[in-house]
Amino acid sequence: MSSCHAAIISLLLILTASPRWSYEAIGPGCHLHPFDVTIKSDRRGTCRGTHVVQACVGYCESSAFPSKYSVLLASSFKHNITSVSQCCTISKMQKIKVRLYCGAIRHEEIEIFTAKSCQCDMCRLSRY
Repeated sequence: MSSCHAAIISLLLILTASPRWSYEAIGPGCHLHPFDVTIKSDRRGTCRGTHVVQACVGYCESSAFPSKYSVLLASSFKHNITSVSQCCTISKMQKIKVRLYCGAIRHEEIEIFTAKSCQCDMCRLSRY
């Protein structure tokens, strides 16, 4: 498959997640959990495939406490609560190949990412 064609398919990916777990079943910590994705080459689903990928799911420590006097002074007494938290996040990713079937005869292969390992780390708006 040409790199241009792969880029177009990558841009048109539509992922439909179907989790195999529930939040009630997840224990303390940050763990890998599998879920199914359906990948379509376009909105009509001209080419489509499914694959199991890994996500990072779980709970990490957080706390909140009254701010130190030095913090209160530095913030003109506006920052009266200090909070510290970590979020469950992907620490390593890997590419996997997914075969998309385009009718009965033709197929294409694309690469997507899956989580390889997880950890509790500083919370960020976006890492990738």
